[in-house]
Amino acid sequence: MRTTQQFSITLPNDIADVVQAKVQAGEYASESEVICDGLRVLMARDRAESWLRKQVGPAYDALRADPSRAVTVEDVRARLTAEHTKAQ
Repeated sequence: MRTTQQFSITLPNDIADVVQAKVQAGEYASESEVICDGLRVLMARDRAESWLRKQVGPAYDALRADPSRAVTVEDVRARLTAEHTKAQ
């Protein structure tokens, strides 16, 4: 089964120049690798934005609504140390 698909894309000249420069500098073996790496970064950004919207935002809102839910830095360190100790 094939694990790749071929696309034909058109890029603005300034972006095409960057892609070609990355290959010519030896940072990437091909233009396809440059585009793939850029898309991986885009996907990581999308995941981070989703995490912020779905988890961080609501947690912040809940903390603002009920400040007694807050934990100290010392509590966080103690919890992380305990988790790290369990993992070993």
